[in-house]
Amino acid sequence: QVQLVESGGGLVQAGGSLRLSCAVSGSISSINAMGWYRQAPGKKRELVAVLTSGGNTNYADSVKGRFTISRANAKNTVYLQMNSLKSEDTAVYYCNAVGVFGYAALEVWGQGTLVTVSS
Repeated sequence: QVQLVESGGGLVQAGGSLRLSCAVSGSISSINAMGWYRQAPGKKRELVAVLTSGGNTNYADSVKGRFTISRANAKNTVYLQMNSLKSEDTAVYYCNAVGVFGYAALEVWGQGTLVTVSS
């Protein structure tokens, strides 16, 4: 069994910064990619940033230049540094991992962490 546990969400003023963390635990054979998605009220879940095991990154246009995804491989932890936050960044942020856990190829989601940006 594999678990993703997110932390770091909270309330911040516009222009401020937050750092989200996501730790993967359990039977991990390999992780192909980890990423962050978000879902604002009344909207669909959308990709924020993804980091592959090869080091490739992909960001939503709306966060390019402001957010940075990184990973501490030894800790199976992925981070999302969010700078210059805007009110439109307010959402529940979900961590995602794609890989082989135990003997199964899976896509796993965290429980979500709320980020609220006040204007």
